Amino acid sequence: MLRRSLRRSTLVVGATAGALVLFAGAASAHVTVDPSQANRGDYAKLTFRVPDESDTASTIRVRVMFPPIPSVRVKPHPGWTVSVQKSKLPKPVDVGDFTLEEAVTSITWTVAEGGGIAPGEFDEFDVSVGPLPDKPSLSFPTDQTYDDNKVVRWNQIPTAGAAEPESPAPTLTLAAAAAGGHHGTDPATSAAPTPTSPSVGAEQASAEGGSGARVTPAASASDSTARALGAAGLAVGVLGLASAGYAALVLRRRESR
Repeated sequence: MLRRSLRRSTLVVGATAGALVLFAGAASAHVTVDPSQANRGDYAKLTFRVPDESDTASTIRVRVMFPPIPSVRVKPHPGWTVSVQKSKLPKPVDVGDFTLEEAVTSITWTVAEGGGIAPGEFDEFDVSVGPLPDKPSLSFPTDQTYDDNKVVRWNQIPTAGAAEPESPAPTLTLAAAAAGGHHGTDPATSAAPTPTSPSVGAEQASAEGGSGARVTPAASASDSTARALGAAGLAVGVLGLASAGYAALVLRRRESR
């Protein structure tokens, strides 16, 4: 009897613990952004991870709201269409070296093929953004729509030191700018400067009336070398003529004798 009681107690405790674990997992499964931290002034690739929390319905639409950021680019996502909403801001916003009068305010992914994100599954959506503003954090309120028309809004802004809200918005913590960061240069589009060709510089100077011509050090060195070689050749030619004249003069004197 004692053994049976112990077995029943163990089964009850185990089942209760399992239920608690499942409940905790379901409660923590919300839309998140990865990485959770980046540097101010830098560019970053943000991945929005969207789990399906329904037991019967699939996620068919994800809408993420964006704060003002100068550059927002979406990575194509197979099986989903994307709509980027760009709006005029109520007032200009300064972000680093940029003053924004309009910016991307939301991105919406809608399933085009298949059934979307099925129960028990998740999907990830990638966006490249930057430069990141000089703020402690950025939040991205998100609407998650299911095929049964239910909409879950992840729009509660987390507060430092407080408990996580029931429906937290994906939040990116921003650290101080790193030394040698991008500082307003998009690595996806930036390119090394092309050296100026001396011939192009000459053509530009000619088109501008010869004013402001710029000579590169390599061109100047080549010109000096050419002048030195020309002067040396002229000197050798003069010496050759002088030697030939002297030889002719000596020959004539000998013949006259």
